[in-house]
Amino acid sequence: MTLRDLRSDRGSTLPLYIWMTGILLFVAFAFFAFAQAASARNGAQSAADAAALAAAQDSRDELMDGLGLAIGEGDDWLDWLAGDKFEGDGAQEAADALAADNDSAVTALEAAEVDGYPGWRAEIETNYTVGDSIIPGTESKHAKAHATAVIKPRCDVAEDEDPQKAVKFTCDGGESFDFDPDDFDPDDLPEASVLFSVHLAD
Repeated sequence: MTLRDLRSDRGSTLPLYIWMTGILLFVAFAFFAFAQAASARNGAQSAADAAALAAAQDSRDELMDGLGLAIGEGDDWLDWLAGDKFEGDGAQEAADALAADNDSAVTALEAAEVDGYPGWRAEIETNYTVGDSIIPGTESKHAKAHATAVIKPRCDVAEDEDPQKAVKFTCDGGESFDFDPDDFDPDDLPEASVLFSVHLAD
């Protein structure tokens, strides 16, 4: 093989090398773009989960406050124990705060019901964008996500119980309680998590 042949081979492989390098760079940038999008989606979902849980936990606290007052005043407190009485006055503020902690904003917060249990559905949008990439428009694209959290009563009370009298009931985990409206101190209430669980529904 002559020197001229070698130079000819090198000249013909150079465009192929450049072309292959360009393809590899494009693939690398594409993977980077997908990774950016995935990271933004994960951040958005974390913010939505936090916002929904915060709203539900705030409503659980409302249930506990209402339960304590109802028992002390001799009202029908069994409805509070069943998780049916909260209004969610502080749910929006709680959801907004947790979304903000995750660099996002709540775009919608609605009361929800899953399998008969009450809760909240939160929709959020990130304050940050996906970022610059080879995919047009990502520099101004905000990630969005939603989540629903429910409040589930953990205690069973017989339907024929009279809330005006002493009522004994058992909760998940085997803990038993005896509330008597005539001899009740709000300090007798256990932790909120003993009477109500809060968890994500989706």
